[in-house]
Amino acid sequence: MKVLMINSVCGIRSTGRICTDLAADLEKDGHEVKIAYGRESVPEKFQKSAVRIGGTWDVRTSGLKARLFDNEGFNSVSATRRFLKWADEYNPDLLWLHNLHGYYINLELLFTWIKSRPQMQVKWCLHDCWAFTGHCPHFVIGNCQKWKTQCYDCPKSKQYPKSFFADNSRKNYQKKKNLFTGIRDMTLYVPTHWMENFVKESFLKEYPIEVVPHKVDTEIFHPRESDFRARHGLENKKIILGAATAWGVNKGLGDFIQLAGMLSEEYKIVLVGLTPKQMAGLPANILALPRTNNAVELAEIYTAADVFANPSKVESYGMTTVEAIACGTPAIVYENTACEEVIRELGHGAAVKQGAQYLYEAILERV
Repeated sequence: MKVLMINSVCGIRSTGRICTDLAADLEKDGHEVKIAYGRESVPEKFQKSAVRIGGTWDVRTSGLKARLFDNEGFNSVSATRRFLKWADEYNPDLLWLHNLHGYYINLELLFTWIKSRPQMQVKWCLHDCWAFTGHCPHFVIGNCQKWKTQCYDCPKSKQYPKSFFADNSRKNYQKKKNLFTGIRDMTLYVPTHWMENFVKESFLKEYPIEVVPHKVDTEIFHPRESDFRARHGLENKKIILGAATAWGVNKGLGDFIQLAGMLSEEYKIVLVGLTPKQMAGLPANILALPRTNNAVELAEIYTAADVFANPSKVESYGMTTVEAIACGTPAIVYENTACEEVIRELGHGAAVKQGAQYLYEAILERV
């Protein structure tokens, strides 16, 4: 069987590694797999399976248009046409969709192509809620309910995928609804029941939904020896670790900054995945590190920590939490999130009320 996956990245970050891990399993079963991706680089060992959609200039142009017109997913016309010409020749039996946002693909062209191939099986792994909103990937903060019936006047239009001026959420919602419904053979995959409950209230509820937790590559993510503590002068410190692909309010960066002001000198917060701008001006007891696409390096950092803290309120699963636990590090997460479900399933951690104070109390109790 020929399988084609589509995701924003390939072999890096959580969704990119999910794709390549899945591809490896399919290839072991004798299937041919290609991963179409839109942005950034691909680790060498995955390049044989990778197919780039467009290029860096396409991504930048589409990103600018989305910022001006709030129309993410409806640009990248030429890049998508070229890709679909290739996809027609590849002629997949199974199309496995992942993240379709990220300024790299045109939804109208893609889904018109999908509907023209009723013989093709389609699976869609939803890593966030963007597929059934008019703008945002997550709506939990602010308790917005518009996505259930009709998005408009989006309270998150200035957040990713950021729009400078326009609010096109009403039109985006209608276009997505028309495009994403009516596919003959499509199954949706979500990693948690928390996420499943949202999908069942959305316009995607017509499709079968399967809850399949993401797998972690335990050949990489397991307890590892390293010189991480010595390299950063942390031999006698209690390390509280946080990691994210992109930090922000929703991911809990503010809670870590508050936490830094509560902890004594015997503790050190280590945050992975920060931008240079975010690194500037952080409290002295936060060690700020940039994003790494080296999974082994990340596993070494997980192992070096005494506890992993994930104060995110918007995860659909929380791969960093699962990776940390696989490396033997207990995790503290917030209640009423998908990560709480992960902790219930895996153990080796705790879910606490949302807020830096509750995070602080849980850390003192366990470290």
